[in-house]
Amino acid sequence: MHFEILFHGHKNIRSLHPKTIEITTDPDLTLNGDCIVGVEASCGCNDIPEQMKNLMQNSKSEILFTISANDISFKVKGSGHKNLILTNPHDIVIRKSSFICPRTLAIHCDLASDSIPRQMIKILQNPDSRGIFAIDVN
Repeated sequence: MHFEILFHGHKNIRSLHPKTIEITTDPDLTLNGDCIVGVEASCGCNDIPEQMKNLMQNSKSEILFTISANDISFKVKGSGHKNLILTNPHDIVIRKSSFICPRTLAIHCDLASDSIPRQMIKILQNPDSRGIFAIDVN
């Protein structure tokens, strides 16, 4: 199953966090949000289609995330889990760890925001830039 979330860039995107990647529906971002790669996202965890949530709430699910901006894309692999809550209306966080909260979309991811190419981050630091956070669940 495939689902895409649209988001915008922001001047304060730094993408330095070694364990997570986040997008948020919030329009603003402080420098403290160093895992955030996009703002004004078209949805948070809560608005992901129920059928996809059901797939993600299977510990055997493999999830592929593709973050795209302009002609650059970045792929992250993660896992679903039976305990995913998926109810946060504003945020989506994918994690290298096994920590689960209402913002967690996937755990045991192979990469985090500090691995995103700096060329892509430079694009996302432009408030006029647009990105796509694509989710594919098998």
